[in-house]
Amino acid sequence: MLKKNKGKLLLSSILVLLPILIGLLLWNQLPDSMITHWGADGVPDGTLGKVGAIFILPIILLVLHWVCVFFTHKDVENQNQSPKVVGIVLWIMPIISIFSSGIIYLSALGRAFDMIYFMPVTMGLMFVILGNYMPKCKQNYTIGIKVKWTLEIQENWNATHRFAGKAWVIGGFLTMLTIFLPEKAIMWVVLPLIFVFVFLPMIYSYVFYRKQLKQGIRPEKKMAPVSKWAKIVTAVMLPLILIFVIVILFTGGIEYELNDSWMKINGSFGQKMTVDYAAVDGMEYRESMDFGVRTFGFGSPKLSMGTFQNDEFGLYRLYAYTGCDAAIVLENNGSMLVINAKNVDETRALYDKLLEKIPQN
Repeated sequence: MLKKNKGKLLLSSILVLLPILIGLLLWNQLPDSMITHWGADGVPDGTLGKVGAIFILPIILLVLHWVCVFFTHKDVENQNQSPKVVGIVLWIMPIISIFSSGIIYLSALGRAFDMIYFMPVTMGLMFVILGNYMPKCKQNYTIGIKVKWTLEIQENWNATHRFAGKAWVIGGFLTMLTIFLPEKAIMWVVLPLIFVFVFLPMIYSYVFYRKQLKQGIRPEKKMAPVSKWAKIVTAVMLPLILIFVIVILFTGGIEYELNDSWMKINGSFGQKMTVDYAAVDGMEYRESMDFGVRTFGFGSPKLSMGTFQNDEFGLYRLYAYTGCDAAIVLENNGSMLVINAKNVDETRALYDKLLEKIPQN
């Protein structure tokens, strides 16, 4: 499979990284902090610094792209796989990369997106497209509805994927139609709907399997053993993932750069923000602060950064060290922002510096 599609693999990999080039071309027009996530209600609730927003998503998707292609290629059952199904594997990540980064860039450039309506249409369209390809998928161990019964009996595989194709097309159209519901009801309908038509083919497959057993139809083949390549990749990836998790959990920090007219917050892992002193309507120091719960952002034993929610402020922005309860509360351009430093003394010192920049009435 890989030899037949070398050119397509190269082109698809370039397309996955294309948003990085576009981001660099737009660098001077893009803000330092960019919206990268929208909540279920369609309201922006996650941001990254410019570097993170431009580079992180395409690079992650490129890694996933190669992992998917690698395992698809190593599955011997895919040597005669339908070219249309192989095409889905090759082009799904480029489409996601360009589409996702495109929304992030357009939003950063001032183009308003009503995500509560936009996402159901996008998700529904994706399932309609995938549904059309499901019946064409030949039996294999990496693509499709891979449960015990489909893998062991060819007829079960074919019947399940024909059913899945119909279910996903119908479910996709139903998902798109949710945009006509009241705004607050859309996500409450969309998420259960997706859950149902994703798992419905598995239920169908099991019922079909029980019917086959009653008819005396038995498994035709055993599931293939784990290949040596899968073992090697697992042996390499698990330590790397473990190291990555340890670094994320126990490193990083928050730095504050104070200018005469603004404060720049530089949090690790792309969490950045600039505060204009002229937009600060109030500020206070607190010895103890209830940070509430994180709704979106980054959390570790050391740091909490992102969008949080508590009883006092509702949704607010937080940059904090988890080992310090002291905090500085700022009312910034109509929204609440809470920050602190590594300990009480450093937090108090930061507050005193801000008092010199932002005199209190």
